[in-house]
Amino acid sequence: MGAVSAGNAEHYTWGQGCDGWHLLAGADLSVIEERMPGGTAEVRHWHARARQFFYVLEGELTLELDGVTLRMQAGHGLHVPPGAPHQVRNDRVADVRMLVVSSPRSHGDRTEAPLEPAA
Repeated sequence: MGAVSAGNAEHYTWGQGCDGWHLLAGADLSVIEERMPGGTAEVRHWHARARQFFYVLEGELTLELDGVTLRMQAGHGLHVPPGAPHQVRNDRVADVRMLVVSSPRSHGDRTEAPLEPAA
């Protein structure tokens, strides 16, 4: 068993040219390093069971959480509770690199959300 990094972890692509690396892929805990090029975004969605923590490693991440938009710099993070509609995007030109920690894992636990939060 050795140390894990984006250089040796399982890689996948998503969205508009974004990358993800499964640093830890357990059923009860998932840790993914992601890279989002400038101008990319994910689809607004929510998770029924998974809670997530987004932590910015590099760049500036825009995260909309239940109708509130936050801009996070490197060294900042935010908890997204289960059931909360959210969307991450990179409104800048430079790449964003972040960690996404989910418990339990979020893959297979995703529902696309309406464009506006429910009242």
